[in-house]
Amino acid sequence: MESIQMHITLRKLSLGLAVFLGLSQVSLFAAAQNADATKLYHRSLAATCANCHGTDGKGVPEAGMPLINNLTSEQILTTMKAYKSGAREGTIMHQLAKGYTDEQLQIIANQLGKK
Repeated sequence: MESIQMHITLRKLSLGLAVFLGLSQVSLFAAAQNADATKLYHRSLAATCANCHGTDGKGVPEAGMPLINNLTSEQILTTMKAYKSGAREGTIMHQLAKGYTDEQLQIIANQLGKK
């Protein structure tokens, strides 16, 4: 009798372990998807800059779109915050910068800044 109860207990533990492992796999998959979504979000924020500055960050200096691919993340963030606060004026950057949160500006600076 004790052997049967031990067998039932072991089966319950095995089932519990299987459920736990299955849920942890789902959790890992969800975490991987979330990480991919976060990377995509970060890249899409930075991609908005390509409209004026080009995908390589070279801009069009003669049209007033400066080179940005030589700047560090800190320099980009400082400049973007200056545009946002109004401390720095521009044709359109002061308006665009106001549309981003400080967190989004940090993400953009991290994505575009020279490493």
